[in-house]
Amino acid sequence: MSVHKPSPHDSAPFHVAGSARYVDDIPLPANALHLAFGLSPIARGTVRFDLSRVRETPGVVLALSAAETGPIDVAPAAHDEPLLAETTADGARVHYMGQPLFVVAATSHLAARKAARQAEMETAPDTPILTIDEALAADSRFEDGPVTWTKGDADAALSTAPHRLQGSIEIGGQEHFYLEGQAALAIPGEGGDMVVHSSSQHPTEIQHKVADALGVPMHAVRVEVRRMGGGFGGKESQGNALAVACAMVAARTGRPVKMRYDRDDDMTITGKRHDVRIGYDVGYDAEGRLHGIVFDQFVRCGWSQDLSLAVADRAMLHADNAYHLKDVRIVSHRLKTNTQSATAFRGFGGPQGVVGIERVMDEIAHRLGRDPLDVRRVNFYAAGHDADTSGKMPSQASGKIHVGAEDVTPGTDADVTSRGALREVAEPAGPVSTPPDGVQTTPYHMPVRDFILHEMVEALEKTSDYRARRAAVDAWNEAHPHVKKGIALTPVKFGISFTLTHLNQAGALVHVYQDGSVHMNHGGTEMGQGLHQKVAAVAADRFGLPLSAIRITATDTGKVPNTSATAASSGADLNGMAVKAACDEIAGRMAAFLAEQHQADPASVRFEEGRVHVGSESYAFTEAVQLAYQGRVSLSATGYYRTPGIEWDRLRGRGTPFYYFSHGAAVTEVVLDSRTGENRILRTDILHDCGKSLNPALDIGQIEGGYVQGAGWLTTEELVWDDKGRLTTHAPSTYKIPACSDRPEVFNVALWDDENRADTIYRSKAVGEPPLMLGISAFLALSHAASAYGASYPALDAPATAERLFFACRHATGA
Repeated sequence: MSVHKPSPHDSAPFHVAGSARYVDDIPLPANALHLAFGLSPIARGTVRFDLSRVRETPGVVLALSAAETGPIDVAPAAHDEPLLAETTADGARVHYMGQPLFVVAATSHLAARKAARQAEMETAPDTPILTIDEALAADSRFEDGPVTWTKGDADAALSTAPHRLQGSIEIGGQEHFYLEGQAALAIPGEGGDMVVHSSSQHPTEIQHKVADALGVPMHAVRVEVRRMGGGFGGKESQGNALAVACAMVAARTGRPVKMRYDRDDDMTITGKRHDVRIGYDVGYDAEGRLHGIVFDQFVRCGWSQDLSLAVADRAMLHADNAYHLKDVRIVSHRLKTNTQSATAFRGFGGPQGVVGIERVMDEIAHRLGRDPLDVRRVNFYAAGHDADTSGKMPSQASGKIHVGAEDVTPGTDADVTSRGALREVAEPAGPVSTPPDGVQTTPYHMPVRDFILHEMVEALEKTSDYRARRAAVDAWNEAHPHVKKGIALTPVKFGISFTLTHLNQAGALVHVYQDGSVHMNHGGTEMGQGLHQKVAAVAADRFGLPLSAIRITATDTGKVPNTSATAASSGADLNGMAVKAACDEIAGRMAAFLAEQHQADPASVRFEEGRVHVGSESYAFTEAVQLAYQGRVSLSATGYYRTPGIEWDRLRGRGTPFYYFSHGAAVTEVVLDSRTGENRILRTDILHDCGKSLNPALDIGQIEGGYVQGAGWLTTEELVWDDKGRLTTHAPSTYKIPACSDRPEVFNVALWDDENRADTIYRSKAVGEPPLMLGISAFLALSHAASAYGASYPALDAPATAERLFFACRHATGA
């Protein structure tokens, strides 16, 4: 089998050699043009500008404002985002500093950028709305009022709880900082056709927006995406403007047109992760068990709606994380501000919701003087091992830990060194009976039937030596007055599916050629996560071929139409199943033909190890293909898949928005110097649930990267706007992403090897987004270290920068 085995990324040799081709590497014809936007110098108000000097700049071919182009929309949903600022009698109406006012086409990238800065501008600024508090004061929202979901009676539960606490946490946004910036290339064809190469996670949306801008049917626009140099959600909708601008100018001039943002422009123009304030009112008992809870989530969305409503919904959907909340109310405010339009980012609002409840667990534990792990455990959902949608009942104790090439059955001793020391693995806990009133449900009333964190956390607690290390941390802190250590174990339960139901579908196209080689396309895009390699392994397994026989080429709307974005961690789930369907269709045709030749049962035909077995006969796959071709059997097929069982009413906050849950847990140990706020991650141990991993090597890489990105979001990556609305952290010199030296000195990552209870592709689970939330353990470990300086809870906000940690330590001492 090609699945369930570690294999390198299909583009790894090209990445290492520097020969992997991205949009900016595509050779251009000699007459190609390059674009740059002229940007608003104010955050709110009107701007009058004169493009005379722009048009006179050497190399400039044309310069266009909305007055020349007419209204062109590039919004992903709400039709509220014009390509260029809307022109009024008073000038261009602008909504954030960095909003595109006009576009310049020139003979080189540098010439276009220089020319864009030559415009003469007069501004009439209004007072911008920049903060959550300012938006609340102005009642600046994207919906008429807050969205509220309820389960049980939170107010009654709070009033009778033995203990109660109120608090809030500020959670900052995050810049995507993909290595490859936003880029697009449009090549005009005959008859109004347009080919667009885009660094986009959503080729069909690019196709739709370009077709709409040009006034042509979608069949006249073909969008191709070979690979992206990272996306993280930042290329789900933010690439629309570049692709549409290129196509518009290409249609006007008949020349190829390319556009890419330089890093400063990219950070200034594009949206970020939503920053959120979460207020909480919690009732609990002496064990830390929650009685009732109210969350108020204040989400800063920026100037246009983009994907904010769905992001805010998912923050609400993950407000429970791993914990059964019987009486709960979640209130979400979607606030409109004069800042970049916040957009999709790995986790899509879920991480912010998880941080809120994990803060609550941590603060309760501090007040009770208990280990936070014990408080978390007492609030876990009951263990769930119900039958899945196919009716199969997996074994209760089937879980293993997979590290590198090793499988370790719980209950045995092991010494695995490929990712650090794995000394002991716990026996999974026995089944936990469900309460008399039936299966436990989430705050949105979805039954939780596949909860496995009891077993996973018990295993990680032992393999990481958590209890002994926490005692050692306490002993260290007693002996050291200025440099303290902290440790935290945090879990994650993350729902997998698009919450917009119709996006849970995928298509594929598979060809088998006469020489036995296989060519395929599917609707997913490759952004470094290894999706193509996983899907190729599915095809190889269906035909019984080596991976080398399979070729996946660029994602292309002309081959697979109506694709969903590669997002919501669903790429392998959806596209893997679509490819499986197409391969099985071809294999079924071949089997029927060969079986008829041998008077055999088609179901008995086997595709194994490069051969096709029919009764007593065995053919090389190539020979079988040639026989089928000569017998006029079609060797091309499309495949289609739609996720079953998804049903969601977002306004009522009820339904089944997720097909299944992915789980994980992390232990992080840190050290902190109170005199400076300087800190470092010393060690991280992760146990993550990928179901039956399609490719353990790729999945471990995703887990490592997700953790580091999550830890960076919550510790060093601080976005700062001044009082005029200018993003001051708009370059690597002012915005601190994690470097190699910031990763844990000891980094142990293992897979919980237990097949998915849902009927997914080879019983695997999604791995793109869930690991990011494992980085919360680093944030709470720093909180633990800060708390060692005194009796007060440090109440850290995120990101826990050195400055915030310095003051948190002072707060803990009562200063």
